[in-house]
Amino acid sequence: ERQIDRSIERENRMLSMLQKTRSSVPVAKRLYHKISRKAIIAPDVKETVTGSFASFISGVQADHLSDVVLRRSKRMILDNIGVGLLGSTSHVFDICLNYCRQMYSQDPVSSVYGRGGLKLSPTLAAFTNGVAVHSMDFDDTWHPATHPSGAVLPALLAAAQLLPENSKPSGADLLLAFNVGIEIQGRLMRFSQEAHNIPKR
Repeated sequence: ERQIDRSIERENRMLSMLQKTRSSVPVAKRLYHKISRKAIIAPDVKETVTGSFASFISGVQADHLSDVVLRRSKRMILDNIGVGLLGSTSHVFDICLNYCRQMYSQDPVSSVYGRGGLKLSPTLAAFTNGVAVHSMDFDDTWHPATHPSGAVLPALLAAAQLLPENSKPSGADLLLAFNVGIEIQGRLMRFSQEAHNIPKR
């Protein structure tokens, strides 16, 4: 209670000092202060692209996913893993893997497609597995210009392996994260000028 009383007294003294000095402050400075205070109290916030993404990511729930979306997501995940395993036999994958194995890996906890027992850091594993998925260009396509699962699933799987055993995502968590990633990837595609310059086949 004494601390609260002291802080109230201190605030009252500061307020009193401000009121005394107010008359000596030029009008222009006082006006500037009022504008600054107004901006703090009621900021004119315009929604940004990043802000809209953040709102979507923080608001979406597992029960927002329909049965159709869940079925298609599972099919996309299985397709992605299959294509990744095939891609792990490609020459470009070998080049990528050799390069990543030479890099310093602080947390080698994430698996690599087609290489049992080999672990890389989540970042390098996501990159390597993403290369495997796309190396033969068989991965799913979102016309006109993107391969959504290849950018999303390898990152999710690598990050999931980084988590402690008692915090591993459930199947529902993984499906939700996968769909959020696909949605964000699709929204980014819509902002890309390059995506609209690709001729239709």
